[in-house]
Amino acid sequence: MRRTLLLIGALLLAHVALLTVRPSGATVADTTEGLDVGIVFDVGGRGDKSFNDGAYLGGERAARDLGARVTYIEPGEGSDREAGLRLLAAEGMDLVIGVGFIFTDDILTLAKEYPNVRFADVDLALPTDASGTPLPLPANLKALKFREEEGSFLVGALAALVGESKKVGFVGGMDIALIHKFEAGYRAGVRHVCPDCEVIANYAGVTPEAFRNPGRGKEMALAMYNQGVNVIFHASGSTGLGVFEAARTSRKLAIGVDADQYAEAPGFILTSMVKGIDESVYQAVKSVKEGTFTGGVQQFGLAEKGVGYVYDDNNRALISDAVRARLDSLTADIVAGRIVVPSTREGGR
Repeated sequence: MRRTLLLIGALLLAHVALLTVRPSGATVADTTEGLDVGIVFDVGGRGDKSFNDGAYLGGERAARDLGARVTYIEPGEGSDREAGLRLLAAEGMDLVIGVGFIFTDDILTLAKEYPNVRFADVDLALPTDASGTPLPLPANLKALKFREEEGSFLVGALAALVGESKKVGFVGGMDIALIHKFEAGYRAGVRHVCPDCEVIANYAGVTPEAFRNPGRGKEMALAMYNQGVNVIFHASGSTGLGVFEAARTSRKLAIGVDADQYAEAPGFILTSMVKGIDESVYQAVKSVKEGTFTGGVQQFGLAEKGVGYVYDDNNRALISDAVRARLDSLTADIVAGRIVVPSTREGGR
């Protein structure tokens, strides 16, 4: 069942914009047994062909396989995100999930205000003390974290191995530590197989809007292609759609992110660095259903198959058997700890 609720400021705050809410799975009229889950999307919302769509797939799988009643909220700007989380918590959801680091402050606050509600956040920015030491999370809050640098290392190596150029590109969304992990891993992968290669990197901005600016993405990508870059990896949300358009225009290659983005520019997507956002959301819901939910940090890397890259019939012709074997070897070395991938730009240079 699908429905749309308009949340007006009288429900929460006078200035709150409208939020779109769509339940799926078992209906509210069904038995009270089961699981009520609320998911609030990040900037860009559904249809970003990336981060949010991955969370949606995880929610739909939980509805289908676990019988969960899942409510999706697509916020507008600013306080809408906090309002959406608060609404779901006030309704007594069994689990409330924020999709993105941008929810960090709000979800930390609400987890304390609603100790009987379980919360999870994809890419939560872990709180620290004045010395930078991580602080413990509330017992009802799970941080779903990824070692993006490991998957990015593999696509960096791939870009250098097949790019036929000593220059490769990276387009980031918002200039923040989370996206720096992608860049750091990518740089390290490039340098591992091509020490004299140059990585040209640029970011779309310093606010969340940097994740939904395809025009800026296209502009940056065209500039890189014009400098001799043949492959660009983006970690920029829907801004990356502009990177793909630049790849088509220049007849060069791009690398997608978070989900398989081949369909956005068939023939011009070398691969995509995928994050198991769908799996992390599904596992969080499953832990609540099974009574095993605990607060704290849950990491997803190559060893947990939480990150990786796409290799299938769509891109097989672009990746030779020898290159594939090299990437398999690098994967094994990372999982075994023989290669330690940096997660900061300083470590990746």
